[in-house]
Amino acid sequence: MYIHRSGVQVVFMFTERFIRYIQYEKRYSPHTVSAYQSDLDQFISFLNNPEKQTPAPDPAITHPSQITHHDIRNWMVHMMNDHILARSVNRKIAALRKYFKFLLQEGEITINPSSKINTPKVPKNLPVIVEDIKLSQMLDASEVFGVDFKGVRDKLVVEMLFGTGMRLSELLGVKDTDISVYEGTVKVLGKRNKERIIPINNELKLLIAEYQELKKKQDFFSNNYSALIVTEKGAKAYPKLIYLIVQKYLSYISTQNKKSPHVLRHTFATSLLNRGADLNAIKELLGHANLSATQVYTHNSVERLKSIYKQAHPKA
Repeated sequence: MYIHRSGVQVVFMFTERFIRYIQYEKRYSPHTVSAYQSDLDQFISFLNNPEKQTPAPDPAITHPSQITHHDIRNWMVHMMNDHILARSVNRKIAALRKYFKFLLQEGEITINPSSKINTPKVPKNLPVIVEDIKLSQMLDASEVFGVDFKGVRDKLVVEMLFGTGMRLSELLGVKDTDISVYEGTVKVLGKRNKERIIPINNELKLLIAEYQELKKKQDFFSNNYSALIVTEKGAKAYPKLIYLIVQKYLSYISTQNKKSPHVLRHTFATSLLNRGADLNAIKELLGHANLSATQVYTHNSVERLKSIYKQAHPKA
């Protein structure tokens, strides 16, 4: 991969090797691999534009070992000046950290320039949720969803996300064969290709069976796709479709701006926690690698307790 710095063509090496490493050895998800590739490309593009950098860079970089923490810090400042959110900046810097760590392991550099970088603090926003009671009432209302293939499919999308807490990418990866009606479970392939088993309730089992029967009856479907969720033409579903379905039905019960599939994942976790589920069990259901990622939902529960206290206590 080539960049120009101050008009001099130079080689920015090893990025393709790094991408192959995280893809095949670390087994990162396609989404993560794509994000890392994009982040590295953006960093290279920044180095390729000296006019964006203050102070002006050295004439040329011919090897990653010549990159300094000043280059990374300049990029970080440039992103923040472009009003890129701190969370996104941190993710991009994390990609660089992983890249330089790889180069250290490969013996291509002796100093990690990203080790001196302090990333911006990210404000701790509470996970956005919807009222689970309203959501349940909507799912139980016969007039909300149609009885044709599209209506049953849309209901299944919302039920699967709310009933299992799986991620959007995980839902798209679920195959018909991943459903075990007998055991009442669905097999999910999560981040870093880690499999987990999630229980499904009886209503969801019946809905899946109804949907699969309707799918078989669609004469014009090619049936070449093993994916559970498909389009109205029988092709494998795509992220934008799931977003549109979720946004449409959450609009019936919520006026908040954020109406993404992840809102249903947050609602799933918060509902379990509010009803006494063990935090470690929720961690396993969500497929979190660390308990700290799950603990964010305790804040929603604390806010709920505060609300109850203010309403119920005479001196609140």
